[in-house]
Amino acid sequence: MRRRRAVVELTLAVLAAVGCVLSWLSASRQVVVAPLLEGQPSTMSVVYNTPMLTLSLLLATIAGVLAVLGIAHLRRTPSPSSAE
Repeated sequence: MRRRRAVVELTLAVLAAVGCVLSWLSASRQVVVAPLLEGQPSTMSVVYNTPMLTLSLLLATIAGVLAVLGIAHLRRTPSPSSAE
């Protein structure tokens, strides 16, 4: 039972890590900034979406906690040879 729980926790940790990466990648976009003086070229700037950054940090935290719990449950699971 403990081994199954560990596998579920590790699977959820991987899914949370994937969600973290996807939300991090979609959190920024480039915008064109108008020139300050006439005749100067326009420049590019990066704008960040705060809710997506927060979501990525939350998912990273969840992934880390689930990974630690899953590994701890795997390490505490008795091996089949010692259970006999």
